[in-house]
Amino acid sequence: MPGRRDRPARLPATRRVARWLPAWLRARKPASLRTSFALAFAVGAAGVTVLVGFLSYDSAARLVRLDEKSVFSEVVRDLRAQVRERPHTPADYLADPGAGPGAGPGGPRDELAGATRTDVQVLAAGGRIAEAGHPALPAGERERQVTARREAGSYEERVAVLGDEEYHVATVALGDGRGAVQVAQKFSGTEDLISALQQRTVLLAAGVIALAGAVGWWLARRITGRLVRLTAVAESVAAHGRVDVAVPVAGRDEVARLGRAFDDMLGRLTTAVRDQQRLVQDAGHELRTPLTSLRTNISLLKRFDELPPDAREELLADLAGEARELTDLVNELVDLAAGQRDDDPPSDVDLAEVADRAAAAARRRTGREITLRTDRPAVVVGRPAALHRALGNLLENAAKFDADGTAPIDIVVTGARVEVLDRGPGIADCDLPYVFDRFYRAPAARGLPGSGLGLAIVWEIAAAHGGRAFAAARAGGGARLGFTVADDGPDAPPGRAAVAAGGAA
Repeated sequence: MPGRRDRPARLPATRRVARWLPAWLRARKPASLRTSFALAFAVGAAGVTVLVGFLSYDSAARLVRLDEKSVFSEVVRDLRAQVRERPHTPADYLADPGAGPGAGPGGPRDELAGATRTDVQVLAAGGRIAEAGHPALPAGERERQVTARREAGSYEERVAVLGDEEYHVATVALGDGRGAVQVAQKFSGTEDLISALQQRTVLLAAGVIALAGAVGWWLARRITGRLVRLTAVAESVAAHGRVDVAVPVAGRDEVARLGRAFDDMLGRLTTAVRDQQRLVQDAGHELRTPLTSLRTNISLLKRFDELPPDAREELLADLAGEARELTDLVNELVDLAAGQRDDDPPSDVDLAEVADRAAAAARRRTGREITLRTDRPAVVVGRPAALHRALGNLLENAAKFDADGTAPIDIVVTGARVEVLDRGPGIADCDLPYVFDRFYRAPAARGLPGSGLGLAIVWEIAAAHGGRAFAAARAGGGARLGFTVADDGPDAPPGRAAVAAGGAA
């Protein structure tokens, strides 16, 4: 839009986060997968342990503090109930059995201090300490005011620090100015208990984190051990170019599936390399014959003026024929090596339509009568151009070996099965296993034109479509050649269609 300022491209999230990391951390090499697993386990365990430990510690500390406070409040309530129930004097709460009628074992003093860790201090009238506690509790102006109160059971609370300890102190009036009783409870012990609980929680969390890291390292080692071995095999293949190496495969999990897939891939690569080497060797062998003949005829061209007219025409015809044969051989080699897989994407293919177009093209090239019979129409997933080429090669092969014949060449389409039938000399039983081999030519066919690659291309196309090529003798004379296509499309393993053709091969 006019006037709109161009905005800078937005960086990916990982790079945006990386900009805020320290330079030394950004410069570090990525950790191994094993270390990453162990750190992930340790961090996860640390987070869970810290959260659970904090919540447990907080709950326990709250409960302990609440329990101690409830106990002290209960002591204060009991003391207030005692002094309200009947009049008491300071002597009733003295620890000395001879100090008063209520003192001694079983007296009010024992009821306060016997069941709990409560410290008791008795104040006489005017705030004077009749009996000090252990330790002595503060008796200041506030406490003297409480001792002078007329209402029994009225009280004051405060927090006092005695030495290094913290106490909760309550001063309860005896009434009519007779004095007061002080009770105190030490809260430092509770805090010590909570502090010990905190230390144990921290130690337990550290132990759990260390254990989680060790377990994570062990588990990561078991998980990544096979990945490390697969990586070593892949690096060896990349470094040395050898694909015939053993791949370690064990288990049934995703790593095992990866190992099996990698092993299958190397197997296919090994087969492809061997096929390529064999193709190059066979091609080199087959190219030598026409090239040698071309060199011989070219050497004769130096004496072309010396040759009679008939020899000249024969020489030129040989050169033209050998050039055509060499061109056809090179084209078929290129088609066989390339396979035409990238330029011809899979699609739904009506085999009857492909056969009809191939028959029409063969009629124009050969002038032979070609019939088409469709017993069971079929639509398969395949590459139309490749299937057309395979059927065209079969028709050319039939026309070449039955060049003088007058009977029609028949095409029969039965589901995912296509076959071509002729009335030529047929194929000897000893040649049947080899008719689809590259450059193979039966002794009876070596005088005919051709490269020996046409049927090999048919075999390649059928195999690429999950089917197979077959050849057999035709009843009454002639040959029956064809191929099948798997129902699940190209590049599939031989399926039902290939099995159905087994009796014909």
